[in-house]
Amino acid sequence: MPKSEPITVRLPPELDRWVTAEAKRTRRPKGTVVESLAHEALKGRQFAGIAFRGDDWDRRAWVIGTSFDVWEIVRTFQDLGSVDETARRGGLTPRQIRIALAYYERFPEEIDDLIDRDRRPLSELTAAYPMIELVQT
Repeated sequence: MPKSEPITVRLPPELDRWVTAEAKRTRRPKGTVVESLAHEALKGRQFAGIAFRGDDWDRRAWVIGTSFDVWEIVRTFQDLGSVDETARRGGLTPRQIRIALAYYERFPEEIDDLIDRDRRPLSELTAAYPMIELVQT
């Protein structure tokens, strides 16, 4: 994605210390940290009920008040085809499912990528991670 023109931001001292500490912790430039934080904050404002979790290289949208990432709710909805059935099986409210679906509508590539990663065949995973020991249950 092409970048926009650079902007200058003056952070209050305490916020600058937090950003500096986060940049040091994650080994990323301060500008990249601010960009990432702003992106997540704006998504969270646009989609009330969505927050983000995971390591810096694997941040994922999740629905607040549930234990589920957005992609998990979307995948279940796609498999079941019904908000009511997804709610019943997942212990979710229809509102939680609708917010996940609304987020997916706005950011389909982000969510489809996570669903595709989860749907990788076992043969692909064992080829990528040959030391995995499969346990039959």
